[in-house]
Amino acid sequence: MHPSLKCQGKFSLNWTYLNAIASGVSAIDLGGLALRNQHDAHQFVREYGFDIDNPHARDVIARAHGEALDFICTNFLTPAQAALVPPAVQRPEDPLDLLVFASLHGNEQVELRRMWSCAVLKVMHGIFYIDNNLKLRYFNTIRQQVFASLDEVIHQEDGQFYLSDGEICLPLLHFDRKNNKSRGSILLKLLQKAAYLAADIFDHLGVRLIFNTRFECLLALRTLQRAHLISVTNVDSQRTRNTLLDMEAAKEVFTQYRCLLEAADGYPAELLEKMDTELMEISSPQTRADNPHSGAGFSSIQVTVRKMIHLPPDDPAASGPDYDVGFFFEYEIQLMDKASHGRTLEGPASHDAYKKRQVDTARLRVLGRDLVRYLETQPGVAPA
Repeated sequence: MHPSLKCQGKFSLNWTYLNAIASGVSAIDLGGLALRNQHDAHQFVREYGFDIDNPHARDVIARAHGEALDFICTNFLTPAQAALVPPAVQRPEDPLDLLVFASLHGNEQVELRRMWSCAVLKVMHGIFYIDNNLKLRYFNTIRQQVFASLDEVIHQEDGQFYLSDGEICLPLLHFDRKNNKSRGSILLKLLQKAAYLAADIFDHLGVRLIFNTRFECLLALRTLQRAHLISVTNVDSQRTRNTLLDMEAAKEVFTQYRCLLEAADGYPAELLEKMDTELMEISSPQTRADNPHSGAGFSSIQVTVRKMIHLPPDDPAASGPDYDVGFFFEYEIQLMDKASHGRTLEGPASHDAYKKRQVDTARLRVLGRDLVRYLETQPGVAPA
């Protein structure tokens, strides 16, 4: 074959699409695809991972389409806005139609069909990610092994929880155990993340330990370290967040009161509160949150821990010739004091406010600015 630049049609480049590929623009921030016809769509789906000629694959795609449409209508649209979704997007004759619709430009109706198709496809992409994530497939095994380690240091007696490594014992005001994020919560978090699906969700599982004082949070960190649940080798350093403690100030106060702590008769609750008061007087604000949805005033020590998970012995993938097969799973341990936890119950640092900011971000990224503006201009259609 001789080199040639001749094409059957016009020689053109889709600059927006090619720039996204070359520059690493997230798929969720694109306003369209670059498919010319059904043949292109067929090739796209095949490389994505589906044999569109297989009835089972068509059923999987159809189910994802229905779930995506329902997710968008439930989370991002009012009933009046949901009624504006074009029938061709709600009930495509062929699963490939949405891909072609998402690539076509033209009059207002064609443009609207493109924007709605893009929105549905973005959510379908998230659904396929969830359904084909092996870590989520083994979630029951993961949960059992993660919490088995935590249960060795968190004890309950007469309704009171304690954190103990066998040496010191710290009373917990609250102990919240996150057993799993719901499917809808996972999908929402994927859609609002800057990296879209490239980034894992690190808080599928986790615990929040709430103590009376910030110094007890520091002692809890030491307890978890002594029990080897947290170590330098199993912590994801890039995801460590400390917006609770000025460590230099804490070291200064602890050094001053260390002898009194060691000499205390019984649990030194009042002394720890006094230490906290002095700590707050000399502390600098800790503001490295790195989460755009965290509200002002949210304070915690958040550590993402890697744990090696071993597959069940009866799983076909569980063993090789000489070793057990496993993988690393990351879960969160969050430490908070009473005052910081109180601020999460209402106001900008509350979970409800956090969730609303997540929804607002995901809505804008899924629908796109042009479609959001269109919805806002429709008579009789209230904003979502």
